[in-house]
Amino acid sequence: MNKSAVTARQMGLINCHDCHLLTPEEQFQAHPHCPRCGAHLHPRKPNSLTRTWALVWTAIILIIPANVLPMTITTTLGAQEGDTIMSGVLYFMQSGSWEIASVIFIASIFFPFCKLLILIFLLTSVRLQSRWRPKDRTSLYRLTELVGRWSMVDIYVVTILVALVKLGAVASIEAGPAAIFFAAVVTTTMFAAESFDPRLIWDVIEEKI
Repeated sequence: MNKSAVTARQMGLINCHDCHLLTPEEQFQAHPHCPRCGAHLHPRKPNSLTRTWALVWTAIILIIPANVLPMTITTTLGAQEGDTIMSGVLYFMQSGSWEIASVIFIASIFFPFCKLLILIFLLTSVRLQSRWRPKDRTSLYRLTELVGRWSMVDIYVVTILVALVKLGAVASIEAGPAAIFFAAVVTTTMFAAESFDPRLIWDVIEEKI
C-alpha cells in the first residue's frame, strides 16, 4: 500500500454502503444515518466475517442435494426419468449441443463452486491477517459479486422447458427437487458476497503501516 495514500477512515469519514456518500465521523456519531439516502451508517459491516462464514457453510450444505437430486423430471409415455445438472450437461454434449452444455456447466457448476472457493479464500486470508496482494483480492471479490447472479441460468432453462414441454400423457417436463436447493445456493452465495466487507482486506495493511 502506498504510504502517501490516505484512507477515508484516516480522514474521519464514513462511507455509505448504499449511495457511497462520505459522511464526517462527527455527523455519524450525532446521527448514524446517511444524510442523502437515509441508510444506516457503520464504519464496517457488522459481524461481517461471522455472517459470511455462516452463509458460506449453508451454501456448502445446500449444494450437495442441488447436484445429487434431479433438476428436471421427464415423463414420456408414462415412464419417468430424472436428470441432475451434470447429466443434463452430458446429454447436451452427446446430442451435439456443445454451446448449451457449456453455458449450463459454467453457470450452474463452475460459477457456484468457484464462488464458494473464492469466498472461503477471502475469509481465511482476512482471518489470518494476510497482506498478500490486497488489490488483486479486492478485484477477485468484485468479480465474485458480479457473476454470482448468472448462476440462475439453469433455473431459467428449467422454467422454459417446463412451460414448453406439456404434451399431456405423451411427454412433459417438471422441475425436480434440486431446483429448490440450487436456487437456495445461488441466493445464499449472493447474500454471502453482500455480507463480506472487502475493506477488511485493507485494514490489516493500514494498521501495520
